[in-house]
Amino acid sequence: MARGRPTAYGLPVRRTLSDVVLRHGDSLLAVSLVALLVVQVWTLSVSPTDKVVTTACGLAIVVPLARRARTPLVLIAVLIATAIVGNWLPKPVTDVEAFGFIVLVALYSAGAHTTGRQAWIGGGAAVLFAVVALIEDPQGVYLGGVLFFTLLFGAPWLAGMVVQRRRTSEARMRHERDAAEAAIVEERARIARELHDVVAHAISVIVLQARGGRRLLDSEPEETRGALDTIERTGQQALVEMRRLVGLLRESDEELTLAPQPTLSQLDHLVTQVRAAGLPVEVSIEGSPVELPPGVDLSAYRIVQEALTNALKHAGPTRARVTIHYRSDGLDVDVADDGIGGGNGGNGGNGAGFGLAGIRERVSFVGGELDAGPRPGGGFAVHARLPYRSER
Repeated sequence: MARGRPTAYGLPVRRTLSDVVLRHGDSLLAVSLVALLVVQVWTLSVSPTDKVVTTACGLAIVVPLARRARTPLVLIAVLIATAIVGNWLPKPVTDVEAFGFIVLVALYSAGAHTTGRQAWIGGGAAVLFAVVALIEDPQGVYLGGVLFFTLLFGAPWLAGMVVQRRRTSEARMRHERDAAEAAIVEERARIARELHDVVAHAISVIVLQARGGRRLLDSEPEETRGALDTIERTGQQALVEMRRLVGLLRESDEELTLAPQPTLSQLDHLVTQVRAAGLPVEVSIEGSPVELPPGVDLSAYRIVQEALTNALKHAGPTRARVTIHYRSDGLDVDVADDGIGGGNGGNGGNGAGFGLAGIRERVSFVGGELDAGPRPGGGFAVHARLPYRSER
């Protein structure tokens, strides 16, 4: 196999003519136009010395022409310099048809590959070429010549500007589409986290109720019946919310952000559920309640839910207290227990919960602050401060 030959899976790659043209199109165009210019130069009735000098002027255009998309104004500057040098010769290079075509390509490139001030410099170059061509016209300056040279040199630049505007518009549309897709992906991930929280909380309550009901099965059948009722009710509620969230994942992308989410207005229902699971909970509301931003409202609810679930799972026999403090600039959420266990679940605890990692993510999402750890007198406390206006 020849060295340097492109391969794929050990086999040589065949490049089609279209692949070569797409990759090296500008270089091929530059070589072709300059080669045509050189051929035309050597057909002129001038001295060999003039032909060599004119050919050198033409060869100087190759590299700028091949890089016209990156540095279109450099190409125009080279063409102007070439025209100035060529005019000292008996037969100027500007009289060669290929040179004129190269000028039109350069003006198009200036419109298509520049923006702002550079684009207007390209327009000024188009005016310059039109004025020079009009002045050098043997028929002099006349209305028909003005219109002709204005269209001849102005049309390529305007066409390039149109292409540039369209390219910019398409790029902006792609960016907006990518941003929308990224937002949808983030929204789906959020829904997945919500589903995780729902399932983790419900299963924790069900497991604890089943464990307690088993101990009381023979001695206290009424308490066992209550535990079974809680298991049934919690399971039904979990299934309803799971169906709702899974249904959201099947909705169209535009409808995902319309999904209703739990808020602090449902805190009493959450506390009732946790109490039924065997954890005495006290709730205190301080300050004047205000309408919370949706992100803060949802985060506060989930923080309380996760902290109480962790207390159920890890704190052992305990009591818990939830304090919601409405401040002027933010919301304080405190959940404390007096149990003997770790109470936090770590980064997921024993694998059954989202733990402090989930709470930390909620707080970070709204640009808040989190302080969580063992209490001096025993138990575990979670304190989260959620600003009304996110700093993120």
